[in-house]
This record gives sequence, structure tokens and C-alpha cells, in this order.
Amino acid sequence: MFSFFRFNDSSKFVDLTMYQLGQSKCNPGSMPGYLKYDHYLFHYVFSGKGVLYSERSNGSIQTFPVEAGQGFMIFPGYKNNYIADMDDPWHYCWIEFDGLLVRDLLRQARLQVANPIFTPHDGMRIEDALKYIMDNPNNPSMELISHLYMFASSFANKPVSNKLVFSDSVRDFYVKEAIEFIYRNYPRNLSVGDIAEHCNIHRSYLSRIFKTATGVTPQDFLIRCRCDIASDLLTSTTKPIGEISAMVGYTDPLNFSRAFKREIGMSPKDFRKQ
Repeated sequence: MFSFFRFNDSSKFVDLTMYQLGQSKCNPGSMPGYLKYDHYLFHYVFSGKGVLYSERSNGSIQTFPVEAGQGFMIFPGYKNNYIADMDDPWHYCWIEFDGLLVRDLLRQARLQVANPIFTPHDGMRIEDALKYIMDNPNNPSMELISHLYMFASSFANKPVSNKLVFSDSVRDFYVKEAIEFIYRNYPRNLSVGDIAEHCNIHRSYLSRIFKTATGVTPQDFLIRCRCDIASDLLTSTTKPIGEISAMVGYTDPLNFSRAFKREIGMSPKDFRKQ
């Protein structure tokens, strides 16, 4: 059994949007081959089991067994492959999604490149949401997005806001430009003024539209970006914490440790031990 549907009007939704959805009841040993994706691709296993082969930040391949009731996240730009068990091949659903809320959801679920396996507290919520979208792919977009929020709430420690943000072409252009600039330049000594200058808008206007779109200020987003990347480096490499601090834009390791603890909830040293 195989079914697949692609969504063509995803650009209307900024906070959370989906690109494709499908399911497959696999033959023993079946696998798609090593692939990369432009957005987040989550697989949820309804039954059976298999193995995920996932690329780490240093290029090595890590292996994870996955069984019914679990899911795994494929992160944008990383190579992944997965193979169905020979004796009990899996039946899974996948959904490709993205948006301004996604990184915060992944933080709450502790999902990282080095730790892509997710066991939900309420698997029925995920199953119900995904099955509804699969069964009704031609329903109005707003209705489908509401079930995408239901799916996403399974990742969060607190409910996901049900506010849907529709695209304003000028505002969203600037916000996306700012986010891309932050991701490209987070190792630098970056200020909100630098980001605004790159976007050719006033810093107060950038701060206002950025917080409206993402829920956080540009400065908080920069800190979150640095800490997310640092957490991945802490788990996927053996680099000293001081070196990682410099790699993500902190010249003072003490300032890095303070920011990391405020953002992640524990020190870099304790995070690496867990």
C-alpha cells in the first residue's frame, strides 16, 4: 500500500505549513536510498519496525532502531536512509513541513540531528491528525492546517498557539531575509542593527514585525539559533566547550554558558553528559 499527496498552497501559512504527506506499508527490507530534503520530514510508524540511518553534523552515519508508536525526524540538508525490518516491516506515514514555529517545537521535544527519534506521550493525537489529513487532502487549507497544529502540539510541552499567520508579502519578505541572514552569520559579532541594515529597514520596524511573525525578538532568535547549533555540536562532536562557544559567536565562554543555560535549561557541560 502506498499513497501520496503534495500541497501546492503552502506559502499562505508562515507559522506552520506542510508540503507533502503520504504513507507506505513496506515490503521486507525496502528502503528509499540516501536522500536530502529542503524541509523537515517526519515519519510516524503505525506498525512494524525498521532502522534509520541518519547523517550527523560531522558527516558520519548513526543508526537507530525504530518501532511502532515512535517517529523519526529527517532534518533539512542531511542525508538519511531507512530500511524496513525483514520479519516485521513497518507501515508508516510521513509529512514534510516547515515554518517559524518548527525550531521551537523541536527544542521542546529535544529533537536534534544527533537525536532524531521521538516517542510521543499521546501517539493517538499524532495518528488522528495525520490520518485526517491523509483521508481529506482536498479539504479547505485552513481545515488541514488546523490538524497540522494538532499534530505539532504533540511535540510541545505546552499547547501550540492556534493563531494562523497569513502571508503579508512585504513583512514576510523582511522576516525571511532576517532569518536567513542570522543563520548565515550567527558566528559573527552580530547585532540587531546589522540585521536591519542588511534588510534595508529600521531596526525598530524589524523588531516589531519579527516579533509579530515569530513570537520572539531578533536578538532572542539569534541566541536560540546559536544555542540550537551549539547543542548539536555538543552531542555530535568532542570539541571543547570553549571552541564550540567561539564557533557559535561567543568570544567569552562564560557568556556562552549563561546564555545556553537560560535557553536550554542546563549548562553545556551537563547537556553533553546527558
